[in-house]
Amino acid sequence: MSTVALPERMTEIEITAPGGPDVLQPRIVSTPSPGQGELLVRVEAAGVNRPDVIQRLGNYPMPPGAHPTPGLEVAGEVVAIGEGVTGFSLGDEVCGLTNGGGYAEYCVLPAGQTLPRPRGLTSVQAAAIPETFFTVWANLFRIGQATRGQRALIHGGTSGIGTTALMLCREFGIYAFATAGSERKCAAIRELGAEAINYREEHFALAVLNKTDGHGVDVILDIMGGAYFERNLAALARDGKLVVIGFLGGTVAEQIDLQMLALKRATVTGSTMRARTPAEKAEIASDLHRHVWPVLEAGRCLPMIYRVFPLTQAAEAHRLMEAGEHVGKIVLQVS
Repeated sequence: MSTVALPERMTEIEITAPGGPDVLQPRIVSTPSPGQGELLVRVEAAGVNRPDVIQRLGNYPMPPGAHPTPGLEVAGEVVAIGEGVTGFSLGDEVCGLTNGGGYAEYCVLPAGQTLPRPRGLTSVQAAAIPETFFTVWANLFRIGQATRGQRALIHGGTSGIGTTALMLCREFGIYAFATAGSERKCAAIRELGAEAINYREEHFALAVLNKTDGHGVDVILDIMGGAYFERNLAALARDGKLVVIGFLGGTVAEQIDLQMLALKRATVTGSTMRARTPAEKAEIASDLHRHVWPVLEAGRCLPMIYRVFPLTQAAEAHRLMEAGEHVGKIVLQVS
């Protein structure tokens, strides 16, 4: 294993018990070491994501091997390289998708989920990329098969997932609609080149159908789940795809007219990132490096940073996320 001199101890943020933001507390632990196929990264910044909040509440089932410390994305410097890793050197500036453990001064990253920091981006910007870009690419473009000239509906258009999806839709020629619950957020959606629908003021499915001459959208990226299922089906075009990636509106859909599903020849599917195999995540990373990294390095589709907190203020970052007023990403700065 290649390594530089490292401290024996580090600070991380633990979830002391399921509960509110105050259960996030700093503690001193041993600095980890990378295993086969892994890198150790000195974390400079870590993204905050909705799954972190769900995990803190005790509602996110942990897959085997996942680190119990929250934090699904980081950016920083490679300080140790595990056996079998090629293509990385000590001192490389990278960002990547973790298997947990990102809220810490040092974090182990699978090499296949690690990418070079895009040229010209800060560590805070780079830390805001992996979770949302991996998720959007896997679900909207790979599963949803969104392509140039199609129409998409993105729920939660001002979230980290939403803003990422809208920027990539604009970049790759996909006409996007997006839902939000305030005029301020609708204005932000319009600035991203999409058509905003205020779900508090209008029925989003009817709005989509009215604006598409009854055709509907080819793909829907949904974070709401059960509460939106019937309206999502109504908004889909024939042969459309509904991709469910979140359950803010519940996990159960009741009284669904399956005839609508059949008549539209709709595909309904969903996924989570954590349950994917290392090989699947590495494929997504390779796609991003090939198709999206040149866009980022050209200064387009850069993550929208709403606010940055010090690592030890992770609880405040979670309070802000739960308040739901942010547009874009919340990030913890470590060093």
